[in-house]
Amino acid sequence: MLQRIQPAKKLPALPIAEAAYPAPFAPGLEYSPAARGTWNIVHTGMLLPESHQIYICAAGCLRGVVLTAAEMGDAYRRRFSALELREDDLYRTDHETFLIEGITDILRRLPRLPRAVLVFTACVHHFLGCNLRYVYQTLRERFPSVAFAECVMDPIRQTKSLTPEERERREIYRLLPSDREKNRHLVNLIGSNLALTAKSDIKELVHACGRELLDLTECHSYDDFLRMGEASGNLYTNPFTHVAARDLLRRLGQDALFLPQVWRYEEICDALTQLAAFLGGSCPDLRPRIATCELALNALHGQIGAQPIAIDFTFTFLPMSLARLLISHGFHVTEIYADAIAREDEANFRWLQHHAPDILLYPTKHPAMRRKPRAQADGAPPLLALGQKAAYFTGTRYFLPAVEGGGHYGLEAISWLAAAMSRAALLPQDTEQIIRRKGWGGPSCLS
Repeated sequence: MLQRIQPAKKLPALPIAEAAYPAPFAPGLEYSPAARGTWNIVHTGMLLPESHQIYICAAGCLRGVVLTAAEMGDAYRRRFSALELREDDLYRTDHETFLIEGITDILRRLPRLPRAVLVFTACVHHFLGCNLRYVYQTLRERFPSVAFAECVMDPIRQTKSLTPEERERREIYRLLPSDREKNRHLVNLIGSNLALTAKSDIKELVHACGRELLDLTECHSYDDFLRMGEASGNLYTNPFTHVAARDLLRRLGQDALFLPQVWRYEEICDALTQLAAFLGGSCPDLRPRIATCELALNALHGQIGAQPIAIDFTFTFLPMSLARLLISHGFHVTEIYADAIAREDEANFRWLQHHAPDILLYPTKHPAMRRKPRAQADGAPPLLALGQKAAYFTGTRYFLPAVEGGGHYGLEAISWLAAAMSRAALLPQDTEQIIRRKGWGGPSCLS
């Protein structure tokens, strides 16, 4: 019998001039590339001091979160538990009782009760109509000293509802008390996975305005975290935090200011001007720092010249802004890996369509991307990748493994970027060994 030979499917790459905003690629079956340095819900939950996480789902879903906890080391692994749902549980088990008694058993076996417990139910609990309100009411009656955060690990509904990352951030900050007296000298940075560097533009301006900045990533105890309920306002740079910020405004009356992770001078100056007004202060003269950035970028361009550069969305939430900065300074950005374009990045996307129409835009989740060649042509100049997914898809050994901006922001981030790109262009790395490691404690956490 003759077999029909299936034609090879083309990669779903688009010249950026042909890409549609905000979703250049049609949704469908999703692929997860083997670049594991980004943060996930386990890492984020571990930022809450004196807390414990409990995941309730099937073994296949548990595998990823269990491996994350295991890779974090013993101190964090002891703050993680799981209840496995098996196939016969779907039709034989009283799920409310299973949740209540399973969580009760876990907590009573711990050496001491945690201050907070992050419970992650799964999509199956929604499918089965589990009465989660009753479950949490019973748990709070049994353990009145424990604060329960009602999280989910439910990728099924995330296109129509909150993503697990958005829900987790909202539930963590819902643990902040509503009865604390507000202190106008305190301001929070919420929703970040990485602490801002001491010299970041946000920290320096907050301190220059006479305010103290509180950040979950720098809390050493649960009481430190509770103190965030006293702040008069919230700042955030992570777009997964919009829902939490709105909830805190409604519940605690804390005003919020979103400071997107922008890269161009005009955008940065505008963001810092807004921040100064939010804090009741004034923005300093930024021209000397811009001049320093110009010197750093010019020196970098003198070093790497027309070396091709690839950027992915895990390196920065706004890759179009970063690409525009680099192209405006003569750098050769050839590829961007992003599945969607953020509203804050639309103007930069439109600019790139006009000024750099040949940049190739790749998705990271499309199944056909697993067949993308990950080797560079013989004799081609080595590609410099900004982000672990870009490094994975291109196969380069020259890359920056940082995620989410690496804890940098503003003009300070540009100076850091120039120095970091200079080093990365000179020093080849073992790409496979680096990107296979989870975010916590891995190179992606280092600034």
